[in-house]
Amino acid sequence: MPETDQSPTPERGESSSPNGEDPHNKPTPASAGDVGATQADGGVRPVSGVSDPAATQQAGHPVSAERAVTEKTAADKAKKEAAKRKRSFWLELPILVLVAVIVAVVVRTFFLQTFYIPSSSMEKTLLPNDRVLVNKVIYDFRDPHRGEVVVFEPPKTWDVPDGKDDYIKRVIGVGGDHIVCCDDDGRITINGKALKETYLYPGNKPSNQRFDVTVPKGRLFVMGDHRAGSSDSRFHMNADQGTISVDSVVGRAFSVFWPLDRAKMLSVPDEFNDIPDPK
Repeated sequence: MPETDQSPTPERGESSSPNGEDPHNKPTPASAGDVGATQADGGVRPVSGVSDPAATQQAGHPVSAERAVTEKTAADKAKKEAAKRKRSFWLELPILVLVAVIVAVVVRTFFLQTFYIPSSSMEKTLLPNDRVLVNKVIYDFRDPHRGEVVVFEPPKTWDVPDGKDDYIKRVIGVGGDHIVCCDDDGRITINGKALKETYLYPGNKPSNQRFDVTVPKGRLFVMGDHRAGSSDSRFHMNADQGTISVDSVVGRAFSVFWPLDRAKMLSVPDEFNDIPDPK
């Protein structure tokens, strides 16, 4: 219990106050630490202040209860949000799959396509079982260039076996080029310039067949890099001098992407940079 101030005892001989009340019997004022003293019984009764532990504990009950309710409400809200997100994912998944399929179809139809290499006609550049990426839109903006590897639909005059819809070869000559095989050193010449073909299959000659061709405008003269194992323009001279139409080209093969250890870009060999334009 808090201590109360003690009133001093009156000394003998002191008189009472003029109104007959002894000033020493007046109620002792509350100490500075007491709050709200009452005089119901003529004395002073201290009331607990802010330092009273009992009051603090009683005041704490509603705060604790409110905190518990708040935490429970937050937990319930978090669970509802998680369940809502889960439902939303499963509702959106079919839409995402559909969009992915549409994008893949559009890309394959208009932009890029993959092709499987079944034969050795383009060795050593392309090996059997390689898979290449083909750019299908590049020739909408320009014609094929010498040295590029292209996928094309062979002419009907090539007497293509059933089931062989597309060929892949290297462009040797474009419209207006004069191509001759071979010079005194056994090399193919284009517009009078000998072609040093470093990309050929080891041991192959540039060609065992002799030819002298001027490529018509809008057409291409194509050959495989494995000259001993490629059925290309050289073997179809009876129609259009073995050339193919630019319009029959599906696209440019620009990359090997599978197998991973064979992944590479299919760039134009440097030797084609020295070929002069036709006169």
